[in-house]
Amino acid sequence: MSFLTVENLSVSYGAIQALRGVTLRVEQGEVVTLIGGNGAGKTTTLRAISGLLRPANGTIEFDGESIVGWLPHRIVCQGLVHVPEGRGIFANLTVEENLQMGAYARHDREAIRQDHERALDLLPRLRERLQQRAGTLSGGEQQMLAIARALLARPRLLMLDEPSLGLAPLVVQTVFQVIREIASTGTTILLVEQNAGMALRIADRAYVIEVGEIQMEGRASELAESDEVRKAYLGGN
Repeated sequence: MSFLTVENLSVSYGAIQALRGVTLRVEQGEVVTLIGGNGAGKTTTLRAISGLLRPANGTIEFDGESIVGWLPHRIVCQGLVHVPEGRGIFANLTVEENLQMGAYARHDREAIRQDHERALDLLPRLRERLQQRAGTLSGGEQQMLAIARALLARPRLLMLDEPSLGLAPLVVQTVFQVIREIASTGTTILLVEQNAGMALRIADRAYVIEVGEIQMEGRASELAESDEVRKAYLGGN
């Protein structure tokens, strides 16, 4: 049984069907990426998994347990943590207060302190800005804060939605290096990313979604060499 299993997932927004029978799996310790065009259903897939949307049909199992119908905070407490598109930081709170919010459901003080230090070691720029309001950070720093806050929830599976969106190329490189380092600690990652080239380089396996349906799947390295993928997402000829 896979760590995360999604089968025949369908989600509608009123009369519009956003997902049509999406099936995917993520094994423990993997980095899996979901790529596709704008409006393909990538964000909707993550929102359904994290409990922010209720599917019309289908099953979602995390670590052998069905999580369909669970409230989002309960899913987080199980170790499935979602960093949304747009970062979702609390702009009027300080960096430190945002980090504290990441651990709101935990009571293991010493472990929280250790995770706090690890997050700041991984993202040292945040250490210099702990008392700064999060809304005054640069876009890249806000993305780092969103990831650090998620790490304070101690994720077993971390879902990242468009972590490079709107960031300068040098900052994108830094973000992906951080993702690699998180993966190297054994954290499982499901990544939605507009930068398909970077996503395929970092991932073990990949899915291509279009118009709410999975069109291709396989090893990331193999999909990166696919003529269809190269033409559609990698600028190949």
